[in-house]
This record gives sequence, structure tokens and C-alpha cells, in this order.
Amino acid sequence: MNHDHYDDAYLSGILTSVRTIAVVGASANASRPSHGVLGYLTRCGYETYPIHPGLAGQALFGRQVYARLADVPVPIDMVDVFRNSDAIPALAEEVLQLAPLPKVVWLQLGIRNDAAAASLEAAGIDVVMNRCPAIERPRLLGA
Repeated sequence: MNHDHYDDAYLSGILTSVRTIAVVGASANASRPSHGVLGYLTRCGYETYPIHPGLAGQALFGRQVYARLADVPVPIDMVDVFRNSDAIPALAEEVLQLAPLPKVVWLQLGIRNDAAAASLEAAGIDVVMNRCPAIERPRLLGA
């Protein structure tokens, strides 16, 4: 996969096929991008699962916050990540322990780790890096 350019059909295919999205690094702080993106995805009708160890058990946008991906009680279609690039290898390992595996790992703007992406793709997981679904969805789907 060329992570320097994504075909619009690839991105829109992801955004129209996923239903459950875990947002790693979700924040209760309304000024944080992870807070706004979580709210947007929830309003768009995705079944969202905020992930943040310090907020576990609380609710954001009416959705229970979980400490780790493994705590989410349903299969996750997409993992949307708000963590720095250095944290991605450990997160990739956590993702690869899930059963079933998610279809997609989406790394937010400014986040890229090619080695971790390669390990996820080797397991059959689609990867998007340095993009935001809250930007791509309205651009591609008009909503």
C-alpha cells in the first residue's frame, strides 16, 4: 500500500463499510481534536467506543469509555488512533491480539509508522495514516 496517497474509492469504501469504531485517545476536553472527531463519528451513526484508561467507566457522547481495546464488548471494525507515532508499534501489537481482528486501523493527522502499518497489513488489516475520517467523510460522502 502506498501510504503517501490514498485513492478516494479506498477511503470511501472504508467509511461506508465500517460500523463500529474504537477511538483510541478519546478526550473529555472539548478543545481536543479527539473529542470533536468522536462526537462527529457518533453523530454520523457509527457505533463508537472511546478508549482512554484515565476515563474508563465514564461516558463521552453517551458512549461508555473503555480502558483498552480488549475491553470493548463487541467486534471492532475500525480503530481510529489519536496517539503519537512512537506509540503505534505497541498499539499495533494490542490490535493484533484482538479476535476478531478489526478491518481497519486509521491513524490520525500527523501520525505515521510504516513498520507498524506493514505488520497490520500482513495480518490483513487495512491501514490509513495521516488522515482524519472527520475530514475525509464529508469530503467524500458529503455528510
